Amino acid sequence: MPTYSWQGKNRAGRVIKGKIDAKNVDEVYKYLAQQLITPIKVEESKEKVKSAKVPIKDIVIFTRQFSTMIDAGLPLVQSLDILAAQQPIKAFKEVLLAVKNDVEQGTTLADALKKHPKVFDDLYVGLVAAGEMGGMLDTILNRLATYMEKAEKLKKRVKGALTYPIAVIGIAVIVVAVILIWVIPVFQKMFADFGGELPAPTQFVINLSQGLKKYGIFIVIGFFVLSSVIKKYYGTPKGRRKIDALLLKVPVFSDIIRKSSVARFTRTLGTMIQSGVQILDAMDIVAKTAGNKIVEDAIVNAKVSISQGKTIAEPIGESGVFPPMVVQMIAVGEATGAMDTMLNKIADFYEEEVDAAVDALTALLEPMLMVGLGSILGGLIISMYLPIFKLAGAAGG
Repeated sequence: MPTYSWQGKNRAGRVIKGKIDAKNVDEVYKYLAQQLITPIKVEESKEKVKSAKVPIKDIVIFTRQFSTMIDAGLPLVQSLDILAAQQPIKAFKEVLLAVKNDVEQGTTLADALKKHPKVFDDLYVGLVAAGEMGGMLDTILNRLATYMEKAEKLKKRVKGALTYPIAVIGIAVIVVAVILIWVIPVFQKMFADFGGELPAPTQFVINLSQGLKKYGIFIVIGFFVLSSVIKKYYGTPKGRRKIDALLLKVPVFSDIIRKSSVARFTRTLGTMIQSGVQILDAMDIVAKTAGNKIVEDAIVNAKVSISQGKTIAEPIGESGVFPPMVVQMIAVGEATGAMDTMLNKIADFYEEEVDAAVDALTALLEPMLMVGLGSILGGLIISMYLPIFKLAGAAGG
């Protein structure tokens, strides 16, 4: 729906202006007539609100403050106006002002938020819609802020677990490359002056140095091309499904990925059910936030089974993706009518499991990476000093 800018005179004769979303110009004139405004100029607005990515912490702060204001009895429009005025991020401020204008013109808060998917995702919009319908928007917003904080904490833990070994290996590769490209040639020149045949390890390192200097640029280009191809392939449904399936089979890391997916699934579903969202609508949104295509497929298939009259536990168990304990606890939650409570308990447990798995992985990788890096560097140093030891032994003999 296009946005129109209008300018007109009110009953007092004062010139005022504003913006409105409408299907066409006629709707704008109809709106102005209802407001007893004499139109002067109406034109389609060419400006577009920037929906840049906003940090989660800023959205959480906004959500909590918004909840407090609504709980205190402030109208939606006034609350949004105050929050927009104190917002330091320009793009986010523009979004909040646009939302305020839409609400002011009679749009529901959920529909106004839905126009900015880069800032407010389907989960956020869905919960706000449930809060508006149930008359408990302040409670829902507070619950949503808590959910976002926990989800972000989990995401950072998993990201940290995967980033640490990559960072250490990357540093090791850079250090070894510097030694091979700039340090080894100095030794090579010195050995050439000595004459004679070099030990096999030394010759291997020199050959490796020469190869890296000669073909290094092609190796770097090849690495970036391969990374680009993998990224593009992962962007396709088939590629994402295959790579995500492979990640669930990688030793050690698969355990963290699986547990984090379970925690994310149960936390999201629990929060939505607790907020009054219908189970089938909730499953649609939960599938998009799964973080793994295989888990997402399992949730989508579960939704189909639930729509056919099955319980949640049945299709979840048949998928083979979720641990038996999770399936049993969901079944108990369904039987007792405390599904939301049970799901949140599962999420709490698996978030703790992710923390423990990340700590264990870090403790395991640190000595392994240090030993590996030390062995490589030690091997290079010994290889370079072997001819000197050989020459010293010959001179002593």
